[in-house]
Amino acid sequence: MMNITPTVKQLLIINVLFYIGSIIVGEPAYKMLSMYFYENPDFHFWQIFTHMFMHAPLPNIMHIAFNMFALYSFGSALEHYWGGKRFIFFYISCGLGAALLHTLVNYYFFESAINTLVANGYSKLEILKTLSEGKFDTKWQQLLSPSSFDAFTGAYFGNVVGASGAIYGLLVAFAFMFPNAELALMFIPVPVKAKYFVPGLLLVDLYLGVSGGSIFGGSSGIAHFAHIGGAIVGFAMMWYWRNNKFNHKRWN
Repeated sequence: MMNITPTVKQLLIINVLFYIGSIIVGEPAYKMLSMYFYENPDFHFWQIFTHMFMHAPLPNIMHIAFNMFALYSFGSALEHYWGGKRFIFFYISCGLGAALLHTLVNYYFFESAINTLVANGYSKLEILKTLSEGKFDTKWQQLLSPSSFDAFTGAYFGNVVGASGAIYGLLVAFAFMFPNAELALMFIPVPVKAKYFVPGLLLVDLYLGVSGGSIFGGSSGIAHFAHIGGAIVGFAMMWYWRNNKFNHKRWN
């Protein structure tokens, strides 16, 4: 098993400290450091960074456990080849890409619902005022489909935490650099090569993001498009580094 690399070690410590701090402080920590929709009064600009160091509160300890295990497993291998500076640049970039795509998708659903409500006599200021008070008008449910209403209110009231977007970027980079490495997970009985496993995982996330479902059934509570956003940024950076003719900008 590969030794943990310095930057990965520091990221693990930061994530654990954030997690312990959020347990101690409770809801105020999540209000300040998880990422809200930009129209929500609880949104602050620093949340685009801090959300990737926050994780779901107890008793959902598997959220941080899976993410940190993936960070250690894939991140150490990548930092070993890249060095710390390139690795942290890649990691943060993927996390920001995750935040961007998640916000864009929420913007689409939010504005689509707003446009429908405005077309039916509501003003946007009136809608935003109601939402800012933590409320919604039950009449909106008569004008929007159930899925549109859920996406609309979920976009506004929901918050995002987790390193998963950055982790998905690492998965893509790992598949680029070690395509034939075999990955084994508890729910897959046989090892699968990275070049097949990672695209398959992304297709599942894309399907669940579009359908609004969960691989385990019921409501997912998972920001699937954040995963896709981190993967897209990771893919774009790896593609650029692989094809750049200047050696000092290559990923290998």
